[in-house]
Amino acid sequence: MIEIRDLRKTLNENKVMDGVDLTISVGESLVIMGPSGTGKSVLLKHIVGLMDPDSGDVIVDGISVPNANRAQIAQVRNRISYVFQNSALFDSVTVRGNIMLGLDDRTIHDESVNVERLVREATEHVNLEDSVLDLLPAELSGGMQRRVAIARAIVGRQKYVLYDEPTTGLDPLNASVINRLIERVSQEIEGTSVIVTHDVESAFYLADRIILLSNGKVRAEGSPEDLKTTDDPAVRRFLNPMAETEVA
Repeated sequence: MIEIRDLRKTLNENKVMDGVDLTISVGESLVIMGPSGTGKSVLLKHIVGLMDPDSGDVIVDGISVPNANRAQIAQVRNRISYVFQNSALFDSVTVRGNIMLGLDDRTIHDESVNVERLVREATEHVNLEDSVLDLLPAELSGGMQRRVAIARAIVGRQKYVLYDEPTTGLDPLNASVINRLIERVSQEIEGTSVIVTHDVESAFYLADRIILLSNGKVRAEGSPEDLKTTDDPAVRRFLNPMAETEVA
């Protein structure tokens, strides 16, 4: 379980996180939404320990991330994988090498572990052919690069997978493909997915629960159906801006 308690963070005099409280249960698919600048990606970075809060706490399976020592941070990061915006693949490394970066050193150097089998299983999960393993990222389409990034995130079978805008920059067809992959991968590896997205259609498709951030706080929380039927005008405006424009 991931617990976020009264999380506060100011960046450039902007209160990006202003008392966020949130619990993420094991096995759920949680989508985090909100207008630009509301701290969606910042929240993910706090979970994995890439940022420290000004105050508050982030607890992953009983470990306080801001207060963790080096060994504890390693434990946390062995349980969490991260799919960065725009894939963040290493240009000079093959697809195989990029995927292997999702494995810890102990696994890679363990002679009893068939690393190649793990890599091929990961590519199979994201519907990539083995023939791409020796290619460089530049030789792949944007949609295929995103699949490689997901394969890298799941190759180690981490407990939690964090997705930061996984469909950004993709056309609707490829975005739909990635959404279906995220759903299937989550079911197959029985993991917990935390997905930051601005895309309402993706959110409703993927989420067991949706969190809407606004002004550094949780403005709304619930199932997709809860948010679709909310009476909160700010939430309705965010989820369906065209309808609000038409009414005006």
